[in-house]
Amino acid sequence: MNKIFTLILLLIIAGSAVSVGQSKVATSAAPFLAMPIGARAIGMGSANVAISADALSAYYNPGAISMLGYSQALASHTWWLVGTKFDWVGVVINLDGANAVSVNFTQLDYGEDIVTTDYQQNGTGEKWAASDLAIALSYARNLTDRFAIGGSAKYIQQKIWNSSASAFGVDVGLLYNTGFNGLKIGMSISNFGSDMRMDGKDLFQAIDLDPANLGDNNKLITRMKTDDWPLPLLFRAGVSMDAMKTDELRLTVAADALRPSDNGESINVGGELGYKEMLFLRAGKRQLFLDNPMEEYSFGGGIRYELSGVNALSVDFSYQQFKIFGGIQSIDVGLTF
Repeated sequence: MNKIFTLILLLIIAGSAVSVGQSKVATSAAPFLAMPIGARAIGMGSANVAISADALSAYYNPGAISMLGYSQALASHTWWLVGTKFDWVGVVINLDGANAVSVNFTQLDYGEDIVTTDYQQNGTGEKWAASDLAIALSYARNLTDRFAIGGSAKYIQQKIWNSSASAFGVDVGLLYNTGFNGLKIGMSISNFGSDMRMDGKDLFQAIDLDPANLGDNNKLITRMKTDDWPLPLLFRAGVSMDAMKTDELRLTVAADALRPSDNGESINVGGELGYKEMLFLRAGKRQLFLDNPMEEYSFGGGIRYELSGVNALSVDFSYQQFKIFGGIQSIDVGLTF
C-alpha cells in the first residue's frame, strides 16, 4: 500500500513541476490533444480521469483500461465547431483480467477549401485541406485489485496543404479504487513529448536578395524556417463516486482538476444517472474557475443493450453549448466482448 501512495505522490509532483515550467497560454502545437472527445465523457463535462467505463479511458487516463474488466471496440464522432469533425476509434483488449492493451486513432478534420491567389481569386482549380491525427498504443496493469497504472506511446501529426509537422509523445495514468461507495481517484499526465515544427514544399519561396539592384537573380528559392512548438502538456487529477446506488438506480458524480501548459487551471464536473445499467442520463460543466471560459453546460444520454453473455452494444450521445460558434454534438457506438 505504501508503494501505491508513493506512486500517486510522484505523479502529483511530476505534474506540478512540468506545468509550472511551461505556463504559457495558447502557445502549444497540436491543441487537439487536449480537446474533449467521446459522447459519454462530454456529457459528464469531461470529468473522466477517475472513471473506467469504456474504451475512451485510453484517451483520458490509460491507467484505467485494465479496470474495465472486459474488451471493447468503440467509435466516437463529434461534429465540432465551424464545420470541423473530430473522430476517435479504438479497441481495448482485456488480456487476463489484470492486463489490458489498447490501439486507438484520433483525428481532427478541418475539411478543405479552394486555393486562391492575388490573380486567381475565384480559385486556381486546386483545393487545400488540413487535419490533425494521433495514433496511440496503450498498456495498463492492475498492480492490486484496487490499483492500476498504465501508459500510452503515440505518434502525432499536423498537416495543412503541403506542409506538416510530427512528434512523439507519451501519456501516464493511474486509477485507485478506495472501495468506499465506488470512490475512485485518478490522475494522468498527457502529451509529454518532442516539439513540433512545420515543414514542407509550401515553405519554399522565391525571393530577391538585392531588390535595389538590377541584374541579380530575383528568383532564388529559399526555405523558410518555422519555430518549434511544444505539445500541450496536461495534468489531470480527479475523483468519482457513486452518490446513490440501488438495484435499479445509480448516480455517479465526478470532478477533475486540470492544469495545462497552455492555459489556466480549471475544474470539470459531471454526473451520470443509470437505470438498470441500460439507460443513462448525463450532465456536466467544463472550465469552472477559468478566466473567460468559452464552454457552457453539456448534457447527454445513452443506452446499453446486452446481446449475449458479456457481449453488449452501447450507443451514447451528447450536446455541449459554447458561448460562440454554437454547440457540438457527439455520438459513440461501442461493442463489448
